[in-house]
Amino acid sequence: MTSSATFHYLLRLADTSLVLGQRLGEWVGHAPALEEDLALANIALDLLGQARLLLSYAGEIEGHGRDEDALAFLRDAAEFCNVSLAEQPNGDFGRTIVRQFLLDAWQLELYEALSGSTDARLAGIAAKAVKETRYHLRFSAGWLVRLGDGTAESHARVAAALDELWRFTDELLTPDAVDQEMAAAGVAPSLAGLRLRWEERVGAVLEEATLKRPAAASYLWHGKRGVHTEHLGHMLAEMQHLPRTFPGVTW
Repeated sequence: MTSSATFHYLLRLADTSLVLGQRLGEWVGHAPALEEDLALANIALDLLGQARLLLSYAGEIEGHGRDEDALAFLRDAAEFCNVSLAEQPNGDFGRTIVRQFLLDAWQLELYEALSGSTDARLAGIAAKAVKETRYHLRFSAGWLVRLGDGTAESHARVAAALDELWRFTDELLTPDAVDQEMAAAGVAPSLAGLRLRWEERVGAVLEEATLKRPAAASYLWHGKRGVHTEHLGHMLAEMQHLPRTFPGVTW
């Protein structure tokens, strides 16, 4: 196992949590009700906490003196390794819930498996993240059922969002060379096993929400390898504005 593979694998985990947390932060002050506003903010904080731990570890593995802030704020979009689903715009509340549910179900399976990683530090980060992600999934799955099995309007909106976002899910569970190298070393799980468990978990909730699982669809983006949709660059421009405008400033 190479340090380069470990570095890139950690970035995939970290960047996905960082980007998703930033997206959820956009809801603060705009959610449908105060309780949901607070819930989304708390989930965003959990994700940012995960990203910080993973970015710090990635910086140490890289050995080039980049800390969590440098990795978060001083890389361009093509250097980010988050899955493409995480960077998709919020849209309405239902669309955010669909995106969140699909990612929560994946992250829970992934972090549960990573808790047994041969990399003790990564296993510790994953064990902490599992506790948080279980709450995230309860929130998103609960709302998906409520909206999917709710009014005709709410059902139509989440069904449309599911149809649109489903094409990005194949990336979550399709291994590439980095995934395979990490799995062979016992650091990360085999994505084939994760796919089955993710499909079962997602399928059960979709059935309860009276939503039909969309057909598989091809996609052009592969965020894990730095090929992103146009949305990531716009989001990073806002997220990184202050650190890039005032480099090195401390508070």
